[in-house]
Amino acid sequence: MPSKPPEKIFKPGQLLLIIGILFIAINLRPALAAVGPLIDDIRMATGLSNFMLGLLTTLPLLCFGVVSILSPLFTQRFGIGGTLLGAMLVLTAGIGIRSIDWIPALYIGTLMLGMAIALGNVLLPSLTKRNFSKKSGLVTSLYSAMMAVGAALAAGLSVPLAHDLNLGWRGSLGVWGLVSLLAFFVWLPQYFRLKKSATKRRFMAAMKHMGQSLKAWEVALFMGLQSLTFYVILAWLPAILLSRGYDPEFSGWMLSLSQAMGIFGSLLVPYLAGKTQDQRLIIAILIGIESIGIIGLLFPQLGPVAIWVSLIGLVLGGTFGLALLLIVLRSTDTESATELSGMAQSIGYTVAAIGPVLFGSLFDLSGGWSVPIAMLLVVGFLKLLVGLGAGKPGKVKPINM
Repeated sequence: MPSKPPEKIFKPGQLLLIIGILFIAINLRPALAAVGPLIDDIRMATGLSNFMLGLLTTLPLLCFGVVSILSPLFTQRFGIGGTLLGAMLVLTAGIGIRSIDWIPALYIGTLMLGMAIALGNVLLPSLTKRNFSKKSGLVTSLYSAMMAVGAALAAGLSVPLAHDLNLGWRGSLGVWGLVSLLAFFVWLPQYFRLKKSATKRRFMAAMKHMGQSLKAWEVALFMGLQSLTFYVILAWLPAILLSRGYDPEFSGWMLSLSQAMGIFGSLLVPYLAGKTQDQRLIIAILIGIESIGIIGLLFPQLGPVAIWVSLIGLVLGGTFGLALLLIVLRSTDTESATELSGMAQSIGYTVAAIGPVLFGSLFDLSGGWSVPIAMLLVVGFLKLLVGLGAGKPGKVKPINM
């Protein structure tokens, strides 16, 4: 009896869509991750204060908080395909404007790219729900890992582009506009292929319903608390290691190690979590591993710092991908996935914006790193509480209008 040919993972049309999604995903972090390594160059060239420099990373997070919740309005008007196409165009323009030799342009471009990235963040889970519902774990793993790759590339290449290739900090930041422009053309066929879904419910009524759902709040707070820890580590890990006598190069490599381990977490965790309806055990294991890493960071005498940084990075990459997957799993259709994604990421990035400031304030008040690092253990406990609710099987029911 002839054997059946192996079933293809994706059909040809789906494969083209996956390629488009991955090109969108790789553009959702470089414009942000490229800034940190170049902060000293920007400071010396512009004379901006630390507060004004801090806005270059805070403004996009605030844009995420505002624009994410409004994303259903864009999809109702332009559809998911059209909204993402426009987002890549705005992202390219924002990166270009940010690179102009004029300080106001630095902030205008930052606002533009923040708005564009917010739409991409929200709509990828919606696309997954709509087109890959049965393979949501695999697809989420692929694009969340691609986001981590984009962040790692930008963090690692920004300084060499500026110094070794003599592009300067403006040229180094502007290079990523070429990648987003390429994504615009790769995504263009999807604008014609993806049909616009009919709108079933009014925006304000749907948002009110989401706000009344305990499950929606659990998903949103899980995303927010994991994002808080991620941005605290991104902002403060090098400073913690420098204060303990490590040199700047080693401290930078430890941050890169954390980002690299996040790629593995983003690939592995959503794929495994997508194979089960109940994600509570996975969440508990991840929070346990994260707590071990944070305790190791709190008590460096317990072992090499690379171990603790690797554990933390692995979990943060995994919980980010898992948070995106939970949006897909807990929604009932594409429209509710867009609404839940908008709510979760709006709350998530608003909470994330608070994290680095609170962490730094605790350091100023306590005079050391023990209290702020211990705060991350408290955040982990809260993440476990809301995560057990978010990971429990169930749906956020859409409102019928």
